[in-house]
Amino acid sequence: MEGDSAVRPVRWAVPFFIIWTGQALSLVGTRIGQFALVWWVTETTGSATILATATMMAILPGVLGGPFAGALVDRWSRRRVMIVADGFIALVGAWVAYLFWSGTMEVWHIYVVVVARAVGEIFHGPAMQASTSLMVPQEHLPRVAGINQTLYGGLNVVAPPLGALLLSVLPMHEIMAIDVVTAGFAILPLFFIHVPQPQREDGGASGVLTDVREGLRYIWRWTGLRGLCVLAMVLNFIVSPAVFLMPILVTRHFGGEALQLGWLNSAWGAGLVLGGLLLGTWGGFKRRATTMLVGIIGLGVGLVVVAATPSDLFPLALAGLFFGAVMNALCNGSAMALMQQVVAPQIQGRVFTVVGSLCGGMMPLSMAIAGPLADQVGIRWLFLVGGAAQILMGLGAFRVRSIMGIESQVGAGFQKGEVGGQAGD
Repeated sequence: MEGDSAVRPVRWAVPFFIIWTGQALSLVGTRIGQFALVWWVTETTGSATILATATMMAILPGVLGGPFAGALVDRWSRRRVMIVADGFIALVGAWVAYLFWSGTMEVWHIYVVVVARAVGEIFHGPAMQASTSLMVPQEHLPRVAGINQTLYGGLNVVAPPLGALLLSVLPMHEIMAIDVVTAGFAILPLFFIHVPQPQREDGGASGVLTDVREGLRYIWRWTGLRGLCVLAMVLNFIVSPAVFLMPILVTRHFGGEALQLGWLNSAWGAGLVLGGLLLGTWGGFKRRATTMLVGIIGLGVGLVVVAATPSDLFPLALAGLFFGAVMNALCNGSAMALMQQVVAPQIQGRVFTVVGSLCGGMMPLSMAIAGPLADQVGIRWLFLVGGAAQILMGLGAFRVRSIMGIESQVGAGFQKGEVGGQAGD
């Protein structure tokens, strides 16, 4: 893989960022549409159960179908996968716009919509991630990952107020139509820009099942990647309550309302932006694993600060969450760049979706435990224990040789001779 960057054109940035910009514009429309739908459900039903059910249904396709989607992504043209996935998601958005326009939208449609969108996303995400590692020279992957973190943070800051503004001036069907139009920005460049493709593999349904098992074996027999995956799973289990139970912390501890929750969300988004910019310009430490672990420790510190903040010092909680978000961007960006660097291109789709499914599977398990536990011991204890556990895990991982030395084992999960060359699209 190290030789790949030498043969890539110096002008790699132009085609890549044309595609990236289209995807970013599409995400703006998607986030605005998601905000509008959440508000519609809240205003229509006032039910937290319905919102929680919709969230669970949005997660499950990735958990259950992600590995199979990743195996297919590795077999198919990744450019075409992105075109079809983006197009399918746009069609779902068009259907929602029609339902609102015709006055036939009902709550049960929301469940269908979130599942359908999730199916499209479990194909699109791995295809884009795997394509990035082939379009971007290895030495620039951390910076691109940092730019991605900046984008996600910016969306967290901009999309909610923009969605609220549009809700005050536009009907729902026009807001959903924005999502459809912005999807065109993502699809159009893919018809004209070449996306490198690894050696293509053929096979039927049985081959796909074999590929899923191969993705699992690839992770299992590579000690460093297995350790990285376990670390990510445990951290996802720990952090999920902090993400989904933040409103409980606001109301029960700080005695706040929607405004205070909005400030916390904005602090988190702004921190992701700063962390992404920092990683995008600096690139991180020489060892990407070091940057990742520093980010894990820093996020833990941020959660501890939030948990320890007295109820009358809300600005301190904002500062703690902002710092944690900066560190989270360093962690996530470095982890993605690390995986794009070390995992062989031919199997990245399988590996990324297996990792995503394993980590995503921690979220419903974590919430099933954290909800009742928060009622028994208090939400602050979950933040405090979770943050402290992150700090200890991050420090401990520095002593795990397989994780710290993973960058010197590029493609170690493949046996000799298994890695093929690149093929045309």
